[in-house]
Amino acid sequence: MAHEFDGKRYEKASTHQQEWGRKLIAELGLKGSERVLDLGCGDGSLTAVIAELLPEGEAIGIDASRGMIDAALPKAGGNLYFRLLDIDDLDFEDEFDVIFSNAALHWVKDHEKLLRNVRRALRPGGRVRFNFAGDGNCMAFFRVICEAMSDERFRSFFAAFEWPWFMPSLEAYRKLAEASGLRNVEVWGENADRHFPDADTMTRWIDQPSIVPFLPYLPEREQPAFRDLVVQRMIEETREPDGRCFETFRRINLLATK
Repeated sequence: MAHEFDGKRYEKASTHQQEWGRKLIAELGLKGSERVLDLGCGDGSLTAVIAELLPEGEAIGIDASRGMIDAALPKAGGNLYFRLLDIDDLDFEDEFDVIFSNAALHWVKDHEKLLRNVRRALRPGGRVRFNFAGDGNCMAFFRVICEAMSDERFRSFFAAFEWPWFMPSLEAYRKLAEASGLRNVEVWGENADRHFPDADTMTRWIDQPSIVPFLPYLPEREQPAFRDLVVQRMIEETREPDGRCFETFRRINLLATK
């Protein structure tokens, strides 16, 4: 299921995603003539950074959220394009030199299908570079959100809830990637644990994107109370004596070629 996000609010709340993404882009070693696809481009900020490095190439960002694409479109122009498209519906063939994704693919449940579609979309010799959440990610948030869902006031609303993320172990993902038909597969983990500078900054991250998949299951009248409970408990769980809030961020990295 595709989730709908507020792209402008995400733009203000995604500091750590931007940091990770710029690091990945710097590692790509782009020559300037490549055609690059950004999977789960969000508000388009990182896709725009990629496009600047491609004076003779182009960058295309896709996202399933209309709110994200609406935030990205004002950045479009020249060699930078955006398209509203669910990653599950990738429909490209032999079109890209690089397929890039940062902090997005844990929202995609079927990575066997994803990797198959990515391989088809790459030109021969093309590269894949992914970074997304793996096992051990956001342990405080997951603990708090599960407690809130189990609260007597909210429990019945989540009877049919489907967990929105795929965050595998490193070894499980390595096996998946090696079976995909891609070549020169490298999979490695990364500890990106983070201190938010204050509770307000962490709260913005909770609001966009973390709590988004949970709110549609609740009646509109109950959504503010659920959100406030999660925020309150997260502050209690994660705030340290200096006012910063700690959360675990564990990443899986993939580098491979077609």
